[in-house]
Amino acid sequence: MAVLIHIPHIAPLTPLFLLLLLSHAPLPILALNITNLLSSFPELSSFASLISSTNISSDFSHRTSVTLLAVPNPYVSSSDVLTRRLSSTSLADVLRYHVLLQYFSWSDLQKIPPSGVLVTTLFQTTGRATSNYGSVNITRNPTSGVVSIHSPEPYSPSNATVLSLVKTLPYNVTILAVNSLLVPSNFDLMASETHPTLGLNITKALIDGHNFNVAASMLSASGVVEEFEADEGGAGITLFVPVDTAFADLPATVRLQSLAADKKAVVLKFHVLHSYYPLGSLESIVNPVQPTLATEATGAGSFTLNISRINGSVAIDTGVVQASVTQTVFDQNPVAIFGVSEVLLPREIFGKGPMGNGKPGSTVMYGAQPPDSALSPENSPGLNNPPSHLSSPPGFREDITSGAATGNGGDLRSLVLALCCIALNVVV
Repeated sequence: MAVLIHIPHIAPLTPLFLLLLLSHAPLPILALNITNLLSSFPELSSFASLISSTNISSDFSHRTSVTLLAVPNPYVSSSDVLTRRLSSTSLADVLRYHVLLQYFSWSDLQKIPPSGVLVTTLFQTTGRATSNYGSVNITRNPTSGVVSIHSPEPYSPSNATVLSLVKTLPYNVTILAVNSLLVPSNFDLMASETHPTLGLNITKALIDGHNFNVAASMLSASGVVEEFEADEGGAGITLFVPVDTAFADLPATVRLQSLAADKKAVVLKFHVLHSYYPLGSLESIVNPVQPTLATEATGAGSFTLNISRINGSVAIDTGVVQASVTQTVFDQNPVAIFGVSEVLLPREIFGKGPMGNGKPGSTVMYGAQPPDSALSPENSPGLNNPPSHLSSPPGFREDITSGAATGNGGDLRSLVLALCCIALNVVV
């Protein structure tokens, strides 16, 4: 006797069903690890060591489309005198000059016109580059096909020739071998050497200023002033010190003295740039978004200051408060100290809720959120970064899944759900 087995009909996976599955799938967050990528090429080991020693690899963490100009070992050795005389901060800036904030495939390079293209580098985003000298000009000789890279300054002595394509991962990163270490134009090599410490007593300089007693007391009690004085060498430091009345004008909801010691130290470091900027440099600064010592302690993109020139004065915007430079307390390379009209409150600590001080005419914007363009150096005006193209080749990026949609992933998911609803209405 034959046995009949009923096999239920299984509907095929329709495109609509696939879209629904896609809309609920977690989206990957991509992170670039340039150190691991370079480790696959022993001929670039010296260049990789320089990157590791300066710790600029963290600058790549939020980049998705870059071209790295890597210098092979023999050419790094020929530049050994240069690399040894530079401070760690200056060497890091030289290496940032080798990171183009744009993806170039080999075919892209072959299409470059003889007049060249100007490309922004990671060094430009630091604000320490003069004019547009944080960019490079890439040219191609139409006869020989040779691709050259040099400063936009005419007759710059620092230039390099592209030797070969080392590695490319489409739309994410290209590594090109070049025959020379590039140095930005107007990069003062003598000033880049470690400066002899001035022996400046910052606390005493503030007390002698007669209007900075509160700040001097906080710096002395916190112990961070010793760290500031130790940073007088190298690239130098720039301090923004609130006047005494700025502390008196703080609203009652802002209790600096009751902060935990580590948070109080971060707030004080938020008032310091890890480079020497005289007043003239602040007034003509190219990149308005500047990292602070607090940025170095907490991670790239956080605790930044937006510095601009407003009504003839240098204005400093934290996203919570806008202050202005009121006076020069001390200015001798490599240390600059400026008085400012307000306590610089970082939005990461004080920007979660309105805390208005109620004083008419106050420039304090407690609880205000900064414009998106001020969140990170790469969003600063004039950098003209290209759009990012994402892909995730195996062995290059780590996929970290998240159950919640964030950023562009959330927008994509909303769009997919909207399309599904429309399709269902049509079917019904």
